[in-house]
Amino acid sequence: MMPKRIQRQRTKGWRMPENTVYVGRPGKWGNPYTVGQVGDMRRWTGWFVGEHGDVTADHGQYPVQADAIAKAVEMYRLHTGPMGNHELDVAEVRRELAGKNLACWCPLNQPCHADVLLEIANGGEPK
Repeated sequence: MMPKRIQRQRTKGWRMPENTVYVGRPGKWGNPYTVGQVGDMRRWTGWFVGEHGDVTADHGQYPVQADAIAKAVEMYRLHTGPMGNHELDVAEVRRELAGKNLACWCPLNQPCHADVLLEIANGGEPK
């Protein structure tokens, strides 16, 4: 069976399936690129892409949340590729994640950095 992405749940009785590794934040496999809202609590005006732990990072603002999420995943893909600056070791990804399902909080109908990790872990090359 091909490894897949699992959406982590907080519902009573839910358990992470066997052969599944959590790849969200915090943790070594978490996406350092975050999505947040622009504006103040009275009026949200859009979405931004930033970096976890760096309040000064600004990777753009988007009117639609889906566009910001897609950008965060694209940034992760670039970040982990041959020109990236992430300390991601492809051999380590394959050693630790190959053949495993990967769990994150992202809804399954949205892009997620776990999709990038699944590709790399199961033989794909960083792009």
